[in-house]
Amino acid sequence: MAILFRWLFRLVTAGFVLAGLAMALVYYFGSRSLPDYSGEVSLEGPNAPIEIVRDNANVPHIFAQTDADVFFGLGYAHAQDRLWQMTMLRRTVQGRLSELFGDRTIQIDALLRRLDLYNLAVQSVEAQDAPTRVALQAYADGVNARLRQVNEDALGRGAPELFLFSNRIAPWQPADSVAVIKLMALQLNGQIEAEVLRARASLTLEADRVKDILPDMPGTGVAALPEYAQLIPGAVPNIRTASLPHDPLNPAKPRAFAGASNGWAAAPARSASGGTLLANDPHLGFTAPSIWYLARLELASGGVIGGTIPGVPVVMTGRSETLGWGITSSYMDDLDLHIEKLNPDNSSEYETPTGFAEFRSRPSIIQVKDADPVTLTLRWTENGPVLPGTQFDLNTITPPGHVVSVAWTALTPNDTTMSAAMALMKAQDIDTALEASEDYIAPSQNLTLADGDRIAMRTIGAMPRRDVRHQSKGRLPSPGWRSENRWKGRLDSAINPVFVAPDGGILGNTNNKTVERPFPNHVSYDWGDSQRIQRWQSLMQSREVHTRESFIEAQLDTVSITARSLLPLIGADLWFTGEAAPDGTPERQRERALTLLANWNGEMNEHLPEPLIYAAWVRALQERLIRDDLGPLADEFTHIEPLFIERVYRDIDGASAWCDIRQSAATEDCTQIARLALDDAIIWIEETYGTTLESLRWGDAHQATHDHPVLGEVPVLNWFVNIRQSTSGSDNTLLRGRTLGTGPNPFLNVHGAGYRGVYDFADPDSSVFVISTGQSGHPLSRHYDDLGELWRRGEYIPMTLDPDLARAAAVGVTTLVPR
Repeated sequence: MAILFRWLFRLVTAGFVLAGLAMALVYYFGSRSLPDYSGEVSLEGPNAPIEIVRDNANVPHIFAQTDADVFFGLGYAHAQDRLWQMTMLRRTVQGRLSELFGDRTIQIDALLRRLDLYNLAVQSVEAQDAPTRVALQAYADGVNARLRQVNEDALGRGAPELFLFSNRIAPWQPADSVAVIKLMALQLNGQIEAEVLRARASLTLEADRVKDILPDMPGTGVAALPEYAQLIPGAVPNIRTASLPHDPLNPAKPRAFAGASNGWAAAPARSASGGTLLANDPHLGFTAPSIWYLARLELASGGVIGGTIPGVPVVMTGRSETLGWGITSSYMDDLDLHIEKLNPDNSSEYETPTGFAEFRSRPSIIQVKDADPVTLTLRWTENGPVLPGTQFDLNTITPPGHVVSVAWTALTPNDTTMSAAMALMKAQDIDTALEASEDYIAPSQNLTLADGDRIAMRTIGAMPRRDVRHQSKGRLPSPGWRSENRWKGRLDSAINPVFVAPDGGILGNTNNKTVERPFPNHVSYDWGDSQRIQRWQSLMQSREVHTRESFIEAQLDTVSITARSLLPLIGADLWFTGEAAPDGTPERQRERALTLLANWNGEMNEHLPEPLIYAAWVRALQERLIRDDLGPLADEFTHIEPLFIERVYRDIDGASAWCDIRQSAATEDCTQIARLALDDAIIWIEETYGTTLESLRWGDAHQATHDHPVLGEVPVLNWFVNIRQSTSGSDNTLLRGRTLGTGPNPFLNVHGAGYRGVYDFADPDSSVFVISTGQSGHPLSRHYDDLGELWRRGEYIPMTLDPDLARAAAVGVTTLVPR
């Protein structure tokens, strides 16, 4: 027995030793790619020494004698910290993910191949102005210099993730940077799903009920639209879809996550300090690391600092000494779906206004890891590329003998967005910034500006020129063979809405409706917000003058106007009306929940129980209202639509009809449905979080999920690469924490402000910014998540253009010298 014990002890000890050695080996190889931020590096490419000063938050401040060398330094810094992220962005837009991930990503690659974004980016390089082409090449040279350094010095392939994939890393090209912007345009565009969903709803519901579930933003009404079945004869409702579930690697985000943001500015007359103020927090899906990367560039035109996207040599949102700029999603309707009729005698032809024409086509081969290659036939019509029915649920609205093509402003071979962004970054005042913004194509944004004296906002991006006779006004897929449905080019950029130096001294955007114009100059019928804007107006108008702190307070505001509006409606006949009930019964739990909500001010604070009760209640309520009317289509409505619930409970145009369950013999009223939904919510809460309602925490359900897109689902590794944080806010608060909306944890915070910045031009060096994770993409770096805790607490770091302040407590200074 003693001998057996000794051998077991030896085996266990040996196992621990081997495990320790394996972990040490993994750490050694992983740590080889940790960047060294100090020292002198001799490289091919620079024309003169380049200095990269890393402050104590690891923000690079790049100094050089020429702009080209500054962009070289930015490319080198991006590759130091985010090489894996950059290579993934490039592979995604090229449609080459399946070379790494096999069958999992074939559909994603097929979509990107069909849209042909990368080839369009290659063609667009020649459309850039000369300084931009120089910057793109210098940036690419900086990235490639880092790649050569990694190979020469055996720096662990440049990123630990690359050890898991044997594929070679191709040199960075100028077209890669242009392509990343086009990829962002795809990520921010939800128009395809919006058109498909409206078509499916039109096939299922009568017109008045479509207005309920897909309401227009409050304001002047929109002219009546034809039924989709009238536009496309043969379309059948509720066709089962074969589309694949959403993958975190898919850049085409679901409609609910197609982009959002906040941006506002105050003129000197409304600023306590006497200078202009600007705040911006663009919203994107959370990842680890964040899509944003903070950087400062010292250009010939002056210093600029703010948020960059690895792979793109531009400060997308930030400031210089004299100008600040921020971006918010405009929700411009810059995309149309066309139903193309095939020639019944020749499927290689489709109908046009002048007869049948042959598809333009070419083959494309997708290399698949551990599987045979997949050959696609890419097809284009005069309207745009053809998409298969398995993408975006298109098979649910496409009748036999037809296919769907897409017209989109991002599908242009002479896209000058990069040049516009470069010129904006070098602009010195609002006038030159507005002039530079005219060359933006896609993605369309609302650009908020502030210089020393004035504020302005402009919708940037190309607006399609539609025929005033367009059958669906761009709101539904329309027959592509009719000339009135086809685009007539692009509208002049002077048409884009612009607001300069408003009388009130304050302007802003929360993705809300900005203008009321007749079609076709309408900008959009679908807007991203009808709720946050109300809270923003209240906060802005409640003070005569504002400060940096009041702008930060608004940026971090967690009060839900939606909760304040809906609870009195849905609970009007439930508060204080129940009969006495013993503890532990459903009736008593309902009473406790209503009592908590009756004393709640609508603050979606992570430490409170009321936000979870409210969120679960309205979610269950919408499910009960729509499930029997929509059937399987109800699955597409993953988030509550406040205007829909308000229409129902105010019985606007007979919308209370949603409360009656059609399949039941009885006639249910809205009070009954509200009570049943509250019971549903309480049961779900008890099964998930326990029965003590008073001890619930919204933050337990509303955790921010900064997950690694590739390794985040790998057991054990996910503990090291994912960043989870309890957060306040919700779908409809200024501190926007967009919830997942599906699955067993529907309230996870998956989308929000990955970047926050507040700029004060009375004292520019008091400006602040922060990102949601850290600067480094290396999980072993202390800068992988060091800014994340500041972000969660609503704190910021200094945003300075003072070289001395940047050097104070710097983590290192790297000098790149010509070899």
